[in-house]
Amino acid sequence: MLFSRTRPLSVVRIVQTQVIQRSFWGWLNAVFNKVDHDRIKAVGPDRAASEWLLRCGASVRFQGFDKWQKDYNHLPTGPLEKFKIEAIDATESCIMSNGFDYLDYLEHVEKIKFERCIYIQDECLERLCRIEHLQKSLQSLEIISCGNITDRGIISLHHLKNLSYLFLSDLPGIEEKERTLQVLQKALPACEVQADLQ
Repeated sequence: MLFSRTRPLSVVRIVQTQVIQRSFWGWLNAVFNKVDHDRIKAVGPDRAASEWLLRCGASVRFQGFDKWQKDYNHLPTGPLEKFKIEAIDATESCIMSNGFDYLDYLEHVEKIKFERCIYIQDECLERLCRIEHLQKSLQSLEIISCGNITDRGIISLHHLKNLSYLFLSDLPGIEEKERTLQVLQKALPACEVQADLQ
């Protein structure tokens, strides 16, 4: 009896199914991140950004409120100027750089947390740092377990001149840890930088 070196047909089908599922979710996440400029004009930047973030699995906290908004269907209604995003928790969300246009006109964001965000890359941080309003308002940033972030993305944070707290943890893409942290601390002397980059 001859032994076949090829995989059994059932294993091939399972692998094909997994590839199709990954492709489908990647496509769906890209759709969730597509920027709707007409929606931004219609409801304002904070409401449109809230809808984008919640649709992608993130949560937001509005200025003057303690409660985090996590459910897209329970976003508050009322005067648009009443609900300004103050904090963003993007933990395990599917936000991507092409959705970052939603952040362009947010004037009150003080805190952002990226944790286990598989689509966050250096380009996202570079884009974030070019947003003029965030350069002024952002005070606290946490980047945890985002495997696509490298030294280049972290160094780009030096543009966030009002940053007072930066927490970096479990970022395997950072290769020159000491040098990268020195560059940041020199550029942002008033910022408390905490790093757990073993």
